[in-house]
Amino acid sequence: MSLMACKKQEGSGGDASIYGKIHVKHYNSTFTQFISEYPGSDLYVYIIYGDDISYGQRLKTNYNGEFEFKYLYKGDYKVYTYSLDSTLNDPSGKIAVVKDVHISGKKEKADAGTFEIFN
Repeated sequence: MSLMACKKQEGSGGDASIYGKIHVKHYNSTFTQFISEYPGSDLYVYIIYGDDISYGQRLKTNYNGEFEFKYLYKGDYKVYTYSLDSTLNDPSGKIAVVKDVHISGKKEKADAGTFEIFN
């Protein structure tokens, strides 16, 4: 029983991290004409710890579109950001771009990869 109480759950407080970047493709409002592409600077990125429903932390990307969630425990995480909906089906005009990331080592630096979004 005491061993279960010591098991660390997903979340902040550990020595691992998850990093990645955002790359933006800019189109006109109907997504029929490509305008430009660039690093997704100053955009929000969110992380969900384990099976939680709400996000546990939110941060902004740097000037190169890079982000890093530090001080995490081993476990499963969802990292996400928002993109314009290129299908024009979502009434809000935005959709979540989500990646599942697993941390298996105490000091692991897990790469979430590049999030390709539309703006």
